Amino acid sequence: MLDYGAKFESGFGYHEFLAKYGTDEQRRRWEAFHEQVMLSDAQRELLAGFTREMKVLCLAGAWCGDCVNQCPIFDHFAIVSPKIQLRFFDRDANPDLGEVLSVCGGARVPVVLFVSEDNFQVGWYGDRTLSKYRKMAAEQLGAACPTGLVPEDKSLMAAVIQDWLNEFERVQWVLRTSARLRKLHND
Repeated sequence: MLDYGAKFESGFGYHEFLAKYGTDEQRRRWEAFHEQVMLSDAQRELLAGFTREMKVLCLAGAWCGDCVNQCPIFDHFAIVSPKIQLRFFDRDANPDLGEVLSVCGGARVPVVLFVSEDNFQVGWYGDRTLSKYRKMAAEQLGAACPTGLVPEDKSLMAAVIQDWLNEFERVQWVLRTSARLRKLHND
């Protein structure tokens, strides 16, 4: 079994990850998307209200288009909430993490692993959100495949941000209501 605590400590912050693994062009693309990410006041308030520390290990690739369009969102979350400790891991340099986080039998990215403050796995999520998959299905499979609500292009980023925030919030509630952690924190 993977030692999540030791693995977390070997990860990189957002800018350090890009400096180590990204080309100039890849860094430019990530930063261009980062500048477009906007959190609403309600989203900022939610993130600022997190009370439990959560370690977030993000398996990514600087070369990956899906990572470009999602990983900067996580950095925004971590900037707003001091309870989110975020580390990035290059997929190809971390096959052990890739194996644990495979999606449909493949080494997909980005995938996020949520770990408690004392290094227990809480959950994982990736490689794309429901809103993104709905849009892809509508485009690739056509009208014969009902997908539910498909966000318009202009709101896809907002929908993906909200999808990810919902997962971060869900994990925060798992941590906050954990009997073990409530006993530890006497709350």
